[in-house]
Amino acid sequence: MNAVVVAVHLLLWALVAVAIGYAILCSTLTLAQRSLIYFPQKGFDGDPDSLLLLARPDAQVAISVRPMKGARALIYFGGNAEDVAQNLEGLAATFPTSALYLMHYRGYGRSSGRPTERALQADALALFDHVRSAHPEVVVLGRSLGSGLAVFLASQRPCSRVILVTPYDSLLALAARRYPYIPVRWLLWDRFESWRYASKITVPTFLIEAEHDDIIPRESSRRLLGRFQSGIADSVVVEGAGHNSILDHPDYRAALLSQDHAIEWGINR
Repeated sequence: MNAVVVAVHLLLWALVAVAIGYAILCSTLTLAQRSLIYFPQKGFDGDPDSLLLLARPDAQVAISVRPMKGARALIYFGGNAEDVAQNLEGLAATFPTSALYLMHYRGYGRSSGRPTERALQADALALFDHVRSAHPEVVVLGRSLGSGLAVFLASQRPCSRVILVTPYDSLLALAARRYPYIPVRWLLWDRFESWRYASKITVPTFLIEAEHDDIIPRESSRRLLGRFQSGIADSVVVEGAGHNSILDHPDYRAALLSQDHAIEWGINR
């Protein structure tokens, strides 16, 4: 009998230890979650004249720019570990008749503050309002993490076109898939649920997917595509490309060029 009691006590202590360890793991992931989402790139080697500093109430947001007079402009939101300034030259060549505005997230480049979903959304709205005061036709381009900002912005402001590169339907869903034994839905602060906003977009939208995306599964992009109103969104798959290699794939630039031509000729797809 004593042996049974001891065994029960040992089992109970083991269960308590597992519960404590699990609670510690959940707490650690909760406290560190934003360091798992955002990977600030601090460097900026571009021409200082190509940098706009957008004053916000609690931060200063740096914008890499290619100024150009005229009706058209393009706003770019990059990935979570991206120095967007590195894309300025390529986007300038692809969209030669558009002014360019590439946002460095808070904590990235010369932007101050710390990135959160709500702060980045507010910054995106402020940037759009600044840009549209000079350019009535504003295209929004978002890649990876930035696709969530692009979808949100286009649901709130009168963009002329939306381009989404390796987009997801929900960062919450991606996190739940990566951490299946953690109650992510209770713990995640920055959810970037693009599916909630997609149906509110009424302008031509184009999704560019990577065939071998090991970060954002293509089914996530497919689910997002299904959330748009009928006739609003179209998509293309860059064959042979991965999540990070897509930018160097010739078919990626071809897909972007197709959108520049659509802008130029007023094509609604």
